[in-house]
Amino acid sequence: MTAASRPRTHIAYHTNESIFVRGADLIHDLIGKMSFTEMMFLQITGKRATRAQTAVLDAVLVTLMEHGLTPSAIVTRLIYISAPEALQSAVAAGLLGVGSTFVGTMENAAKLIGEILSAPEGQEARAQAIAARYLESRRPLPGFGHHLHKPDDPRPARLFAVAREHDVPGNHIRALQILSRAVDEVYARHITINATGAIAAVLGEIGFPQEVMRGVAVVSRAAGLVGHILEEQREPAARHMWETIEREVPYEPSSDLS
Repeated sequence: MTAASRPRTHIAYHTNESIFVRGADLIHDLIGKMSFTEMMFLQITGKRATRAQTAVLDAVLVTLMEHGLTPSAIVTRLIYISAPEALQSAVAAGLLGVGSTFVGTMENAAKLIGEILSAPEGQEARAQAIAARYLESRRPLPGFGHHLHKPDDPRPARLFAVAREHDVPGNHIRALQILSRAVDEVYARHITINATGAIAAVLGEIGFPQEVMRGVAVVSRAAGLVGHILEEQREPAARHMWETIEREVPYEPSSDLS
């Protein structure tokens, strides 16, 4: 194995005296001098965040932390009462729900935004083609629609405002808004941009890597799920959920068995 082909890491190493992360001394350069959001940006991208990047990423983390008794929160509570000695298992179970239906659609939404931004035929034409493609296939359109927030999800407008307040370029946001207009036209009805669509756009504005955008949801939602565990300890609800399911989903023997 040559020196050039040897595995290596650019993230961190340690000595007896300190730990070094992305070239910075954890003890003297980072602890007490950098916020968690700034540290997260440095850890993932290898770059120190600007004020705009920090503000936008922070807004995204706040946005994604909580949305009530969603599947991820319910699963966390149920697993916690099954294994109360392993808080981390309950959080991990909830995080498995950060997927293509709930919470984690920003990566696919970012791909659509990137497709529009790079379209040689023009952004409006590509947006129309994307909307038609998804309508014909009857697949969910990443970044659009919400079963609770109608006619509009209130979170995107605030996220876009935070981005504007910090003078981000705005190209990704405009591309998403072009797609939104095309979606309404092609589907012949209004479908809201949802939070993950807006997050894909604002994270794109600050240069956050598309490949790991879902990881932002994982980090944020982990904190939210710890909050659900503490509430479950103090005001238990999981057993009531379990009993409600047993009552409302009755057993019926299958008539297909021969």
